[in-house]
Amino acid sequence: MGEVGYILNTFFALFSFVLIILMVPGFAMLEAGLVRTKNVTAVLTTNTMIYLVASMMFLLVGYHIAFGAFGSDSMSAWAAFLFQMAFVGKTVNIMSGGVSERTRLIPLTFFTIVMAAIIYPLVVNFTWGSNFLSGTFLDISNMHDLAGSTVIHSTGAWALLAAILIIGPRKGRYKNGKVRVIPASNIPLVTLGAFMLWIGWFGFNGGSVGSISSKEDVEAVALTIMNTNTAGLAGGLVVLLLTYITYKKFDITMILNGALGGLVAITAGADVVNIYAPIVIGAIGGILVFYAVPFFDKMKIDDPVGALSVHLVNGIWGTLAVAIFADYSIIDQLKGIVVVAIFAFVSSFVVLYIINKISSFRADEEVEIEGLDSEECGIEAYPEFKKSF
Repeated sequence: MGEVGYILNTFFALFSFVLIILMVPGFAMLEAGLVRTKNVTAVLTTNTMIYLVASMMFLLVGYHIAFGAFGSDSMSAWAAFLFQMAFVGKTVNIMSGGVSERTRLIPLTFFTIVMAAIIYPLVVNFTWGSNFLSGTFLDISNMHDLAGSTVIHSTGAWALLAAILIIGPRKGRYKNGKVRVIPASNIPLVTLGAFMLWIGWFGFNGGSVGSISSKEDVEAVALTIMNTNTAGLAGGLVVLLLTYITYKKFDITMILNGALGGLVAITAGADVVNIYAPIVIGAIGGILVFYAVPFFDKMKIDDPVGALSVHLVNGIWGTLAVAIFADYSIIDQLKGIVVVAIFAFVSSFVVLYIINKISSFRADEEVEIEGLDSEECGIEAYPEFKKSF
């Protein structure tokens, strides 16, 4: 590769890194809008902590477990590292949003350390990285997962499911066999956060193509970004229709989650499908979100932001869709899903269980009622507003 190609690839990786980091405030705004006002500062602090701690742990430990030594033949090694580092916090962001409004910051910080240093890097090692499982029955390196429908989204969501099983639902969420609706506090923030995530996804998926040093590479990147956007559009549109057909109302939070579900679903195969397949993949992703949200509530699995419906259900669907719409083995895709599911859920459950025994994840009942902002952070996001309990 010539010097110009090396420079272009380095710039492309750095630009993609910036887009992916835009998802940090995206997650923060989405979650801050979906929780009650008394917990907004805690959510924002949690998201900030995740970026700080996860990024540092990946630099010190995680990258070496995932890929070995720093190095790249096609771009600056430091650009390659930064691009990979941008992903790591997303696995914990997925988990933290789903256990918001009742989780203490310190034990969550301990879990972030383990996830960023060990659990997520091992999943990357098995799939995109140096492949510790090579030559064994558990080798899943043949699974095609461009930017992490399984590697990132499902990994974070399996950790979330483990956390919810340990921590339990928010106080008063389920009463007398019924689901108590806890409304979002700030719909403009939810909308802003969702669209920031959507924009970040172009770096998430497009950057994962890895190169813009040739005409073929540029075409692949453009196709990947186009397919990513199309799937988001389809997911949002189908949920827009479903909410009106079902409730005669347009639920913006559900519509946005439908779009995010479509984006998760296309993440595995945006580079290998034609321009029409993402319409189907994204639409099915939106439908899955629409029906998965009430399903998890029926199971009394309390997920305030719908992360399991968006990231777990569609992480699985998106990985399977690669085999349906492109020339990849369904067995390889299924095997990858199962191996990552078992490893991510079991390891996360064990780590979360141990941390919970040492320092309880769950805030005290009085703190949960009062709100985490005052106790955990000492700063209320909206001090002039009356709290909603």
